[in-house]
Amino acid sequence: MKINLKKIINNLLLNKPLLPTIAVSGGIDSITLAVFISKMYKEKNINVAHAISPAVPKEATNRVKKFADQFNWNLNIINTNEINDPRYIANPINRCFFCKENLYSTIKSITKSCIFSGANLDDLHDYRPGLNAAKDADVKHPFIDAKINKKMIRKLASDLGLGNLSELPSSPCLASRIETGIPVTPNLLSKIDNMERCIKQIIPNADIRCRWLNSSLSIQFNTPKVNTISKSIKKLIIVNAKSIFLIEENKIQFKEYKRGSAFIKKQLVINNEK
Repeated sequence: MKINLKKIINNLLLNKPLLPTIAVSGGIDSITLAVFISKMYKEKNINVAHAISPAVPKEATNRVKKFADQFNWNLNIINTNEINDPRYIANPINRCFFCKENLYSTIKSITKSCIFSGANLDDLHDYRPGLNAAKDADVKHPFIDAKINKKMIRKLASDLGLGNLSELPSSPCLASRIETGIPVTPNLLSKIDNMERCIKQIIPNADIRCRWLNSSLSIQFNTPKVNTISKSIKKLIIVNAKSIFLIEENKIQFKEYKRGSAFIKKQLVINNEK
């Protein structure tokens, strides 16, 4: 896997005068790619771009900064300003396209190098309108080209000595927690971020999504399983949710995690694009 990935990256950079700029969100995929390329070019400091916005969890930004210090990345913290894009704010089913369009255009404004993303093979089997924005911006995906999926990335992260990062749960941007058609606002994104961080303080290492669905809050647990959470812990979470979202208790639900459950008509869109 490593040899093939290295070959793919070398081919992508053939005749390129500059090292790539890697778009690093703070998740396992893009961080692992950046670390791998850092180790390929030990004598050089690679370029990394990380977008900050109300939709990016604070812990993701802190994680990027930590790795940037550890591996001496040339870190560019950028504000992509998608939160002021009315197309993004409207939160259509393809909201991710407008987010990534803003991201890649901003990166292109600060560098002449090619752009790498951490997209992996599994992403091709999901509804990912952001990949269309990447195609328009000529962004390269080394993991996809090397036929590397999420499981393989976790193995690679472990092999690279990245410790707990190899077990880091997937965590799409906070806007993905808002039901399709409900406007994306900084205030709502902040509440979601605060709620998720609050729950992780109550239940360390919890893998959760706090979804805002039709003026109600669905707190979805992947780990631990929702039926293993005690009544006292749930009551504590409810107290905090009422305070953060200013909603009544009957608007708060505990559910098992369901991937993509904030998307409306997702399957219809996917079928129409086949």
